[in-house]
Amino acid sequence: MSFSRRTLLKASAATAVFGGVNAPYVARAQAAEFSYKYANNLPDSHPMNARAKEMAAAIKSETNGKFDLQIFPNNQLGSDTDMLSQIRSGGVEFFTLSGLILSTLVPAASINGIGFAFPDYPTVWKAMDGDLGAYVRGEIKKAGLEVMDKIWDNGFRQTTSSTKPITGPDDFKGFKIRVPVSPLWTSMFKAFDAAPASINFAEVYSALQTKIVEGQENPLAIISTAKLYEVQKYCSLTNHMWDGFWFLANRRAWEKLPQDVRAIVAKNINAAAVKEREDTAKLNASLQQELAGKGLTFNQPTVAPFRDKLRAAGFYAEWKGKYGEQAWELLEKSVGKLS
Repeated sequence: MSFSRRTLLKASAATAVFGGVNAPYVARAQAAEFSYKYANNLPDSHPMNARAKEMAAAIKSETNGKFDLQIFPNNQLGSDTDMLSQIRSGGVEFFTLSGLILSTLVPAASINGIGFAFPDYPTVWKAMDGDLGAYVRGEIKKAGLEVMDKIWDNGFRQTTSSTKPITGPDDFKGFKIRVPVSPLWTSMFKAFDAAPASINFAEVYSALQTKIVEGQENPLAIISTAKLYEVQKYCSLTNHMWDGFWFLANRRAWEKLPQDVRAIVAKNINAAAVKEREDTAKLNASLQQELAGKGLTFNQPTVAPFRDKLRAAGFYAEWKGKYGEQAWELLEKSVGKLS
């Protein structure tokens, strides 16, 4: 049986409009085979979420729609501690968490937050993209989670207050400061004779507003996006810790992905991390002026007295003992002698 060209064109038009025998199959092929949730604790406006949206779109495109990454920013799925529990159980497939908070599960993960250790960004990336980062990732994997190669930037942390600027270590004496739920922070601020209170990030604004605490410490990008300047008066550029986010994956969910899909997902996540680092560094550089315009008063204290105080209080020696010789040696290889 032969068909004229006109008959074939009519038939294909009808198939396009009404759906032919193959249409349901085509629709199925376009639906995502893997729909994974990615949770984080940062506002939608933070560079991390801007880059995550780009990354999700690139992954979807490169996998021909097979992998759909759904982003849940701003603690939508719970606090950090809730989400750490969810990533372990498989309630969410991906989660970015500060190494300082991850240390409740993986003690070595907080080593990048040792007080006054990193002087600048080049030193940070040398360590975290090098041997120190590789060591920490190995420890994360031993704890049953998967982790991407590149750590995302959360920036150097600064101290804000509603009562006084921090000009030297003595200003921390008796200072009621919110810290994340992590032993390292509590230990460091106790070494300064402060009064640290562990509070999840979702409750920070209200804790400052109601004066449960006088101050807090975070990178400028978070001080800005979380609008903490509305409830704080002073910002001291202490640069006391560098903090980053490890991009974690639930192991069962990760291993369920075919090798080619896994490669595309990992490549795009790591590329987005590098772009987010550049964004965050630029943002922090421009934010001081912007935050000053919103009423924050800035000062920049000298770092040496803070480091001396920590050394004298036995802080470095204590944490060297906790992390062990190998991890501490890798840290000092990048930043110089601390203890």
